[in-house]
Amino acid sequence: MIFVLSAVSPEKMPLVLQNIKKVLKPNGHVLLRDYATGDLAQERFSSKDQQISDNFYVRGDGTRAYYFSNDYLKSLFEESGFRVEELDVYCKQVENRSRELVMNRRWIQAVFQFANCSNSSGKASMNNDHLGIGNNNSLVKESATDEEVDISQGLAAEMFGMLPSKYDETVEVRVGDQNLRINLLSKEYQHTCRSTGLMLWESARLMSSIIAGNPSIVAGKKVLELGSGCAGICSMAAVQRADLVVATDGDAKSLDLLVQNVASNLSEPFISMLITMKLEWGNKEDTDAVKELNAGGFDVILGTDVTYASDAILPLFATAKELAAPSRDGEKKEPAALILCHVVRRVDEPSIILAASRFGFKLVDKWTAAAPSQSQSIISSWFLKSGCEIYIPSRALNILYFQAGAGNK
Repeated sequence: MIFVLSAVSPEKMPLVLQNIKKVLKPNGHVLLRDYATGDLAQERFSSKDQQISDNFYVRGDGTRAYYFSNDYLKSLFEESGFRVEELDVYCKQVENRSRELVMNRRWIQAVFQFANCSNSSGKASMNNDHLGIGNNNSLVKESATDEEVDISQGLAAEMFGMLPSKYDETVEVRVGDQNLRINLLSKEYQHTCRSTGLMLWESARLMSSIIAGNPSIVAGKKVLELGSGCAGICSMAAVQRADLVVATDGDAKSLDLLVQNVASNLSEPFISMLITMKLEWGNKEDTDAVKELNAGGFDVILGTDVTYASDAILPLFATAKELAAPSRDGEKKEPAALILCHVVRRVDEPSIILAASRFGFKLVDKWTAAAPSQSQSIISSWFLKSGCEIYIPSRALNILYFQAGAGNK
């Protein structure tokens, strides 16, 4: 079991071990390697408010990671009827001297045998040499390359302590009649990344496909994307018909890569109509800078997977309220729309909807890929247009459609 058990919720781990017992031969062993408490990745998760419970975290892509202590793992297996033969924590300290960075990687490695199995003399020897580790489990210092190492280590790093040769990955995304080539952080390095904006979220794929198939959503309007990350594919889809598109993010690395992606995929006049800006939600200076760019406010505000952190929900809606185009008496113009596409993670939808109402956003339609018929009219019509091919990458995706100017003030 190589980095397997950590992906399971703690309450389900005993069930996994019961299933393991069913397929073990007499004298069979379970060889395990997984994350240990105190690993670099756990420290980074803790700093990003991604903790579900003790030593249990959610990654940016929704997958889970548990970090084992010796006592917990020993107790878990013993309670399921296993005997511990070996149990150690292996540490590796990787140093990048040029950047004065030291990375402490920790893995737990163990050998278990089902306690009811006879311990015959023909049993295979399970020493460290057999496992390919060697007998020295002390800290080992290695000289790293000059590449940036504070973003992530990939699967090879998780298992063997090796540094990746590069961090960039290029993916091709079809959005309407556009073939976009997006540079981002490789998936295998994303789990310890400090920024969630250096990856391409499935919600962005869905929303960009909707916009490309339904240009009337943004046609002739001023569009703001919140938390666009490095990809910006929703903004690049919107700029084909909108009057102005502003793509924003609060992370400097994401913005730098976003600028590169926009420049490599758009040409004039569209590249001049898509502006990238720093916008940290709740930051008055950032908000005022966006207001100066477009004093009249935005007709459409987009957000894809921007609702996963509970402490960011209120600043998100407060910022959207400040930047939404106000309704004016006597005008037939539709109220400003706030469209959120996401996978429900730690913040449930009732909490999101309640927070939105506090800042004057009324929910007028909702849609879920698992039950699309629940949509009233607005969102469902996006999927019904003749010849409109909309890519739905996940059945867990949801869309909330709000209008500004309603609810509690």
